[in-house]
Amino acid sequence: MLSFWEKQSFLNYDYIIIGSGIVGLSCAASIIEKKKKAKVLVLERGLFPTGASTKNAGFACTGSLTEILADLKKMTENQVIGLVSERNNGLQKLRKRLGDKTIDFQPLGGYELISEKEMYALSELEKVNTLLKPLFRREVYQLKNNKIKSFGFDKNLVKALIFNQYEGQIDTGKMMKNLLQYVQERGVTVLNHTEVTAFEEQNDGVKVSVSNQLANENIKFSAQKLIICTNAFTKRFFPELDIVAGRGQVLITEPIKNLKFKGTFHFDEGYYYFRNYENRVIFGGGRNLDFEGEDTSEIANTHLIINTLEAKLANIILPKQKFDIAHTWAGIMAFGADKQPIIQFHSPHILLAVRMGGMGVAIGSQVGEKVSKMILA
Repeated sequence: MLSFWEKQSFLNYDYIIIGSGIVGLSCAASIIEKKKKAKVLVLERGLFPTGASTKNAGFACTGSLTEILADLKKMTENQVIGLVSERNNGLQKLRKRLGDKTIDFQPLGGYELISEKEMYALSELEKVNTLLKPLFRREVYQLKNNKIKSFGFDKNLVKALIFNQYEGQIDTGKMMKNLLQYVQERGVTVLNHTEVTAFEEQNDGVKVSVSNQLANENIKFSAQKLIICTNAFTKRFFPELDIVAGRGQVLITEPIKNLKFKGTFHFDEGYYYFRNYENRVIFGGGRNLDFEGEDTSEIANTHLIINTLEAKLANIILPKQKFDIAHTWAGIMAFGADKQPIIQFHSPHILLAVRMGGMGVAIGSQVGEKVSKMILA
């Protein structure tokens, strides 16, 4: 049973956001930056964000060459340019908001490992550079084949290396911890372990029901606007939406003596990705080995994916080097028929900001900015 004081101080808000991942907290940040006295509540069902915001590999990426080429087969040039622009703008906003030191942003650049089957991409490099030049004012992709040997990769499997100077790496834990601190210092209320059971739109706003297990009752919060930022878990509320959950599995090695490379790296159209973390290697991906099995919201590792990651570490990335796996984990992303996120009003008082396509770190801050402009208009 709620007290008078609780009813007075804890239940009524201007804006309620469901989900405390990078998108949810970025929405809260953009709202409170524009409307300093706004009462904003963020509800999170887990102890930490449940999806991928605290579980990704810490890539600040705009897109590898083969990924861009694959996108151009399905999308118009303007759509592809728009996607890359949103990623770049989002990363710049994140860096400006929190500061590079705070999120441990390291502008080491990104590399793509090109295999024999992907050598076709080299003939398209100049075309893609021309396409993206209006965004970056310089050529994005450059051949760096001389780095293959110095990085220690298997030169029989890695036929070319393409460098993107506009990519970098961040510390995911520091990013989320400081983004949380950023919004709380500005008056945003964040409640964890609060699972939303239902919400009801009314003429003047929305009522949001949350389960209170200790008292065996539902608590109802009220707000003028409700923003759904639950990404892959959104179908729980809106089963009709084109959203498919996609699991990403990741491992990290123990420290490796004299690790030869620094930066972020992709191969196989971005389905595999690795980076250094100090003198360790973080390596993730492999969804394309089992799309059906990995289209899931179950947070777990599988032998197929983890064993494949270990094999590729041994054969391609760290050949003839000893390494041990320190830890493995998984996160849940959200995908759809295209790579455009869903940012739209579901109804007059309910707005959706979901389906980040595995690019939440890059575009989350920009999505939050768009949402704030839509609800404050």
